[in-house]
Amino acid sequence: MHMVSLGNSGPKVSAIGLGCMGMSGMYGPSDRAESIATIHAALDAGITLLDTGDFYGMGHNEILIGEALKGRNRDQVQLSVKFGALRDPAGAWLGYDARPNAVRNFLAYTMQRLGVEYIDVYRPSRLDPNVPIEETIGAIADMVKAGYVRHIGLSEVGADTIRRAAAVHPISDLQIEYSLFSRGIEDEILPVCREHGIAVTAYGVLSRGLISGHWQKDAAKGGDFRAMSPRFQEGNVERNLALVEALRRIAEAKGVTVAQIAIAWVAAQGHDIVPLVGARRRDRLAEALGAQAVRLDADDISAIESAVPKGAAAGARYPEAQLVHMDSERQR
Repeated sequence: MHMVSLGNSGPKVSAIGLGCMGMSGMYGPSDRAESIATIHAALDAGITLLDTGDFYGMGHNEILIGEALKGRNRDQVQLSVKFGALRDPAGAWLGYDARPNAVRNFLAYTMQRLGVEYIDVYRPSRLDPNVPIEETIGAIADMVKAGYVRHIGLSEVGADTIRRAAAVHPISDLQIEYSLFSRGIEDEILPVCREHGIAVTAYGVLSRGLISGHWQKDAAKGGDFRAMSPRFQEGNVERNLALVEALRRIAEAKGVTVAQIAIAWVAAQGHDIVPLVGARRRDRLAEALGAQAVRLDADDISAIESAVPKGAAAGARYPEAQLVHMDSERQR
């Protein structure tokens, strides 16, 4: 596994990270034993970066990762944790809380659930509109000084917020959606990250399975986020799957899978971009890891981007009710 620096100020991490959200119900039921086996397989393959959020399954995901890490060398794993999203007992989303005291409170609970003494990268999940980003980053910086956090990250924020946060404390990385279907960061956000030496940890590299090459229309059932996602809705999903088929022809010509060429395209956009693969099964993880061997030259990149032109995906990446709370969408 190739290792890269997570920005100018961040740790050395594997060039591919494992996003663990899908192991805690966001995409419908998952198998606990298989989830833990997948985390173990990722670690054995050299993946060191595990990404989670304290609100994934209302703490379930952190407890799951904590169980998977028992008996493993803690210092060989980088835990990236998002905080601040509020949920009710029914799982509904209630907003965000990034006040300084909330930062300290969320961190304490996270460390307890994970069973660790520090978090490698700690980040607000979204911008809290009621709290200046300077106050939130300042509170995390205090936790860095106290030894509970090693590095500070951001998630789904725009260029101005990135600049303001970086003025308070060095930022290791911005976690944001980036894929052939979601290229909005390229115009302003990515250049600002590079200006400040901030890496990008790219989630949604397969657009939540839509670009995996395995997705079939109407596969999303109750309890699956994709059942409400605009890109999976009638009228949009057909157009998006047609783009996937165009991509499949290019992948097959290279002897690789659709998922592998899609991940490889993200990785090829710069050494400062770390794809997060959301595999929750070992077979899907093995396929994703195969992307490391895919080499794309200029002709390959041109063919891929002709098959899936920028902005060609039908439907927004989130429902409108969520987009209005996303600083990254307002600052573009």
